[in-house]
Amino acid sequence: MLDRTDPEGEIAKAAAKYSNWGRWGEDDVRGTVNFLTEVKRREAAALVRRGVSFSLAQSFDMNGPQKGWRRRTNPVHTMLDTGTDAALGNQGFPHGIGGADDVIAMPLQCSTQWDGLGHIFDHGKAWNGRPAERVVTSDGDLVTGIETLAAPVVGRGVLLDVGRVIGADGELPDGFAITEAHLTATAEAHGVAIGSGDLVCVRTGQLARVRRDGWGEYAGGPAPGLSFTTAGWLHRTEIAAIATDTWGFEVRPNEFDDAFQPLHQVAIPNMGLLIGEMWDFEELAADCAADGSYEFLLAAPPLPITGAVGSPVNPLALK
Repeated sequence: MLDRTDPEGEIAKAAAKYSNWGRWGEDDVRGTVNFLTEVKRREAAALVRRGVSFSLAQSFDMNGPQKGWRRRTNPVHTMLDTGTDAALGNQGFPHGIGGADDVIAMPLQCSTQWDGLGHIFDHGKAWNGRPAERVVTSDGDLVTGIETLAAPVVGRGVLLDVGRVIGADGELPDGFAITEAHLTATAEAHGVAIGSGDLVCVRTGQLARVRRDGWGEYAGGPAPGLSFTTAGWLHRTEIAAIATDTWGFEVRPNEFDDAFQPLHQVAIPNMGLLIGEMWDFEELAADCAADGSYEFLLAAPPLPITGAVGSPVNPLALK
């Protein structure tokens, strides 16, 4: 049982028990993505049978969920050259050729994204026990920048549709804490086993609800999500990464009287776990329910933005 009044103590115990510091050497920059081996990728490639693909990304536009918390805004898309410019002959190109160009300005974690290993610290320590001030500076993440994960994040994806299995009408209510028992029951219902190197996708159904009812407090408000007590499961299963359809991955409000994202504090700097947020599983989930197969090849590389502590991503599931 968690002591709701002692987040500091509970986090410290979990951090010590589930630490992966030194597991892949003192110079490691990939954390749990190390579980995703070449053998695992070959096995994952064999899962493609029908040749269908699904984007697991939300849109990147001004209609997104962000409200400005900690200066996170929705993407601002601006045209630099347009068809109007071309038609009016304003571009200065010869023989009638014209074109369009555009630019986008956005926080890297404003829509579907990965949390990099430099995103969260625990008492001033970054992943693998490094001093946070020597890892992430005004020049960016000098050690575990998201570019270090640009190649390896391809492997077996497994959808755990907890919303459909556990929830009513396919959705979990805000504040619902997903426990290990819920994850295990969902995997059994889907006929899949979670193993080393897997890229686990957890659907709560919250995204479907806010699309129907409006964004509301999706960005930072109450949400279903993983319970702090799943730290042991996340460590024991040796998954490479996990992603949810919610803003913050873990249940909100958090399970302590006074805490902010305590599971992040254990999972990222201590476990080295790659975490994805605000993914869109709706089309994939419908297909999985129709054909009864909840495993697929998942390609989800971050953009190789040098020194970034997170990255937008357009994850592709192939079945």
